[in-house]
Amino acid sequence: MSVPDDDGRPEPSPARVVADADVLAADLLVGGTARDALDHLRGHSWTTLVASDALLDDVEAVVATLADPDLARDWRAQVAAWREPVTHPAGDHPALASAYHGSAMQVISLDPALTGPSSAVGLRDRLPVSVREPRAFATVFSPERLYPEVVGGEYPGPDRDTRTW
Repeated sequence: MSVPDDDGRPEPSPARVVADADVLAADLLVGGTARDALDHLRGHSWTTLVASDALLDDVEAVVATLADPDLARDWRAQVAAWREPVTHPAGDHPALASAYHGSAMQVISLDPALTGPSSAVGLRDRLPVSVREPRAFATVFSPERLYPEVVGGEYPGPDRDTRTW
């Protein structure tokens, strides 16, 4: 759905979303608003979760520490098949670098350093991205409004079961 630009990156799209490591771990281990936010993506084949290996490494380490290494490996295999992989230089913030290199226009995070008002202003000067907490993302992300812009035509509703992946 995205057309690559001159750099080979897809054209930025609000349907391309990065979930920070804290949100991905919370989705698996806690549920709640993190799961609600990601269910918007899981339920629509025309949306894209963008994530680097470094981002998935962070989540896998957290899940292995807080829960179980086997659960972490199983989660990694499942999410690796779902996400669109991107690469970025070592040392970059995994979520922000994934957004930049993956042309994602939205980041979901629980990190107040990313979601605070001063961070938002600083980021928008360098990167066309909106960073929101999961509850805010779930509230403002509207597949009905986005579908005609991203895909075209009338919104048919979710086309994937959010619990089968």
